[in-house]
Amino acid sequence: MELENSLAPSSIWSARLQQSNSTPIFNSQYVFPRHRLQTSLKNRNRIPLVIVACGSYSPVTYLHLRMFEMAFDYVQDNEVFEIIGGYFSPVSDAYAKPGLAGWHHRVQMCELAVQDSNWIMVDPWEASQTVYTRTAKVLDHFEEELNGKGGGFLHPDGTQQKIRIMLLAGGDLIQSFAVPNLWKEQDRTGANVHDFLLTNDSLHIHRIRLFVKRGMSIRYLLPDPVITYLYQNRLYQPENP
Repeated sequence: MELENSLAPSSIWSARLQQSNSTPIFNSQYVFPRHRLQTSLKNRNRIPLVIVACGSYSPVTYLHLRMFEMAFDYVQDNEVFEIIGGYFSPVSDAYAKPGLAGWHHRVQMCELAVQDSNWIMVDPWEASQTVYTRTAKVLDHFEEELNGKGGGFLHPDGTQQKIRIMLLAGGDLIQSFAVPNLWKEQDRTGANVHDFLLTNDSLHIHRIRLFVKRGMSIRYLLPDPVITYLYQNRLYQPENP
């Protein structure tokens, strides 16, 4: 899967994206998180599924968490797949979106947000890249970790099965589908390897950042540990936009 190497118009903020055709950087200290992957299927006839949500998460909100839960319920009802895990994959700092906090802060906020989840994890691989990594390459990374190095889903009887990977798309990514030449047609239609679960996060994150700057309440918009973290680290303050 490939994305065209053309930039989105500046009206969508992304003219400064440092897109690259080079191989993403490998960090020798990186370990792919697997600690919440389900190790058995409740229904052997279903296809094991992992959902991945790419985005800025600056900050992560309850709506992002609800996006995962709604996807879980939808998949559970369709009787084809069984979700064995989910991942937040925050973008790198090279995404260059206004209001974007440093990647290590965004990864930590996502970790705090999912600390009570028994199936959602945070993968820091994309976030730690020094250039903007196109979504198709991020999904290729998950394909390699889960079905390449990981060997797919291992059943208790020793048989292996390929894990299906779906992209859980929020507002930022859905908006990018309309940018001419940014996505190849086969990627936008979810052909072959990857599919898309589309949702729309209508609560604009920039308004939350504005509330913080103005000293307004953000309670019940974000998980409490995330609120505590962003205030402790003075994120989104006037001197730290």
